[in-house]
Amino acid sequence: MAQKTILLVEDDPNDEGLTVRALASDPDRPGVAVARNGREALDFLFRRTETESGAVRLGPLHLVLLDIGLPGMDGLEVLRRIRSHEKTRHLPVVVFTSSESGKDWAESYRLGANSVVRKSPDASQFEADVRQLAGYWLTVNMPSPIGVREAS
Repeated sequence: MAQKTILLVEDDPNDEGLTVRALASDPDRPGVAVARNGREALDFLFRRTETESGAVRLGPLHLVLLDIGLPGMDGLEVLRRIRSHEKTRHLPVVVFTSSESGKDWAESYRLGANSVVRKSPDASQFEADVRQLAGYWLTVNMPSPIGVREAS
């Protein structure tokens, strides 16, 4: 079975580090590609360029962890574009955000987020939440065969 890959769309280096560390502790160790802004995320998803982070791009892309507060194009616009394209419409997207705005959460669901999770300010809880999210979306959830695409 091919390694599963998560696209992490995150501009905060601390949150990126916590997320990558939490995923690295998973026994199945998913591949993690990192996009640090909305444009880079779309470039990765639609195969226009390589990511600046040089992240590993292995196996089928199974999940997008998407922050809302990104520089330039925000996460809500990224989500809108993911859902508007036939090749990514069914890809699971979890909005993983520090936003405490119910308006942001509601808009995320309106645009087609599969889940909205608030980032814990506590590092240990943050990492536990990431491991739980990955466990559910990569192991328990049965993905749509339409939503999984081969990452390059």
